[in-house]
Amino acid sequence: MSNASASAGDKPALVLFRHDLRIADNEALTAAVASGKPVLALFVRDDESPGGRPIGGARRWWLHHSLASLARSLAELGITLHLRAGPMLSVVASAVDESGADLVLWNRRYDPFGREADAEMKAALIGDGVTCVSHEGYLLQEPWRVATGSGGPYKVFTPFWNAVAATPVRAPLPAPIGPIRPGPAIATERLDDWRLLPTSPDWAEEFSAHWLPGEPGARDKLARFRQSGQGYALDRDRPDVDGTSMLSPHLAHGEITPAQIFAALGRETGVDMATFRKEVGWREFCWHLLFHFPDLGRAPFNRTFRNFPWRDDRIAVAAWQRGQTGYPIVDAGMRQLWRTGWMHNRVRMIVASFLTKHLLVDWRDGEDWFWDTLVDADPASNPANWQWVAGSGADAAPYFRIFNPILQGEKFDPAGAYVRQYVPELTKLPDRFIHKPWEAPETTLFSANVKLGQSYPVSLIDHKAARQRALEAYQAMRGTDDD
Repeated sequence: MSNASASAGDKPALVLFRHDLRIADNEALTAAVASGKPVLALFVRDDESPGGRPIGGARRWWLHHSLASLARSLAELGITLHLRAGPMLSVVASAVDESGADLVLWNRRYDPFGREADAEMKAALIGDGVTCVSHEGYLLQEPWRVATGSGGPYKVFTPFWNAVAATPVRAPLPAPIGPIRPGPAIATERLDDWRLLPTSPDWAEEFSAHWLPGEPGARDKLARFRQSGQGYALDRDRPDVDGTSMLSPHLAHGEITPAQIFAALGRETGVDMATFRKEVGWREFCWHLLFHFPDLGRAPFNRTFRNFPWRDDRIAVAAWQRGQTGYPIVDAGMRQLWRTGWMHNRVRMIVASFLTKHLLVDWRDGEDWFWDTLVDADPASNPANWQWVAGSGADAAPYFRIFNPILQGEKFDPAGAYVRQYVPELTKLPDRFIHKPWEAPETTLFSANVKLGQSYPVSLIDHKAARQRALEAYQAMRGTDDD
């Protein structure tokens, strides 16, 4: 007898995994187990489908290891993780046909491509008589449940966060307890055949020293933060100290949920944990923005910026990407990004401001680079934060707020420890010159073995000149505003 003709009681429940690579607090998996049916687990990789945006290289590295971790966790429950790549509808329809599943469950996606693909899949499956159940995904609150007094979406963070913070967060679900009756084996692709890991060259060779992708790694990061999070409100701005949670890539891959994080924080009301909750709330804000404004990733939220006179300077962009701008705090951040797949949040703002305001390069160029190089890049936070820095986003910093990379470095990396870690050619410079080597006397540069223009680049542009040019470009944009 074929799978498709099995009795209703034996027909499996098919659980879809996408950006929810965990077994705890996974509503779709929990519901599938509670159904009493055999459980069939399927990870669907549809980012390369028409209309999708392929994940970047850094996230490909993470995905490989996260899927391996998820497969091990499911195996402990007695469930095999099947892998397939392709358009969501065709992949899931084939799996249903092969397995005879009459129930398909998944956790919702909130990006435009994911929502459209899931809606198409749901309509087709229901039309074929398959029961479909979607569950809450990876947010504190579903976007359609949070609205202003007039019923529209929030565009300013503070009132948004006040509304979200006043709403109870659901209690996270525990991981299912095995053994669980497995569904039938169906065709699966091999993880190694997806070639997610870089080989020639292996530019991710240092990643493993910083990260443990997967649900256990997420739990470990959260536990460590709970033990060492005192001082977060101030330390989160210091790239020279270990003051952040480092949970962002685990959140991006759904290895942990905001509900789990908030439950772990308990009722702590001190300034450190309140600040941290608000940072999780900013991620939430970005996702709600993307849900309500689907073109957030490619078009300026503030339509006036459609007229901004961005410069197409490929040489400057390449120098920025390689960490060769001549501004030490900027170069340290860009090199940290390349070596570890991550960059400290304060430094992200500095390097983004430098690209969009010092170099007048379109924020979309920066967003594309971060998309490829960040292990935590997601379709909401990445563009929303770039737009915020560029001045075109929701609740954005004013365009004329132009970070001074020298003062930012001196304030947040006062002894130059961060710069010395990632820009070793400046290691021997005294602290007073570490963020402005061009001001050091020739004798000091000689003693530090620094040769500007040779061992370390001359700055691409003078800060004062860059600031003036940026303000003039902003005024030119306002002068052409036709809205």
